Amino acid sequence: MRILNRYVIRQASVATVYALVALLSLYLFFDIMSEISDVGEGGYTATKMTQYVLMLLPAHAYELMPLAVLVGGLIALSQMAANSELTVIKTSGISLASIMTMLLQFGAIFALLTVLLGEWIVPTVGQQAERFKLNATENSISAGGNSGIWIKQDNDIINVAEMLPDGSLHGITIYRHNPAFQLTSTLHAASAKVDPHVTADAPAVWHLHNVVATELHAQNTTVHQKAQQDWPVAINQQLLNVLLVEPEQMSVWALHTYVQHLKENHQQTTRYELAWWRKLAYPLACLVMALVALAFTPQQSRHGNMGLKLFFGICLGLAFHFAGRLFGFTSQLYGVPTWLSAFLPTLLFLLLAIYLIRRQEKR
Repeated sequence: MRILNRYVIRQASVATVYALVALLSLYLFFDIMSEISDVGEGGYTATKMTQYVLMLLPAHAYELMPLAVLVGGLIALSQMAANSELTVIKTSGISLASIMTMLLQFGAIFALLTVLLGEWIVPTVGQQAERFKLNATENSISAGGNSGIWIKQDNDIINVAEMLPDGSLHGITIYRHNPAFQLTSTLHAASAKVDPHVTADAPAVWHLHNVVATELHAQNTTVHQKAQQDWPVAINQQLLNVLLVEPEQMSVWALHTYVQHLKENHQQTTRYELAWWRKLAYPLACLVMALVALAFTPQQSRHGNMGLKLFFGICLGLAFHFAGRLFGFTSQLYGVPTWLSAFLPTLLFLLLAIYLIRRQEKR
């Protein structure tokens, strides 16, 4: 039994790796076509473009992992069916539950790989990739379009015009209002650096440079100028860094931290909460796709619909790939609970797989 278990897992894993490499090659080609127009901008050479698109591969691998598990499982199981191995396995007394357990173990391997990619590799490499390109093209980060980065904290509304790849801030404007939301003062700084030596108990500090502060009074205004000024804020460098990557590329802990910050300042959290729940649900998709592969595998090689089943199985994997995004949009547009939008596609595909497997077994 152990030998058979290792054999099935090995066959499915090897096929999945091949499928993942093929899918990543396709994405690599599309990335090169997308980036080639930027070659020549600043110091962005063809070599640096190649480095950049290679740094995007971990994020693509994370997105494509469930699809690769489905395709790899379909190929491996179809080959076993074509060689009558599945028939021999069933006639030797191996139950359907045992076969499903083998496939769940195979899916668990890639689920763990998905967690590794999503929690440690993608957040780090994705951040480095964007900074690498920004440094090469000599551009600056503008997280909020032309208006820069907007941050709300207590009675302060902070605008950062741009964030450079080294983490320095430029064009900082701070608007302070009273409880009646009347503007009381403004502060503008040409640049700022975030103090990296902060503790969890103490607020972060921005070291502002070339500061012009304006106090608004009932009858007049007063203006003060300073070469330097420290400004305590609840936004540290790590929280600013999350603005450099998409929520889907952030780790669970980074998403949790940022959601808590948004809640404390009474801001919209739906997009980040949805990404947090999807992070928890996404590895489970690898387990479900392993069962879907079994559901779409022809049980006998003489059946003439083997190619058709493979085609429908791959189409189903693509449908799952895009269903997550569709359910995410419904959560943001119609107020569907974020946890339901995150888990519903996986749950639906699980029920479909179980139904098809049971139907196939009755035949």
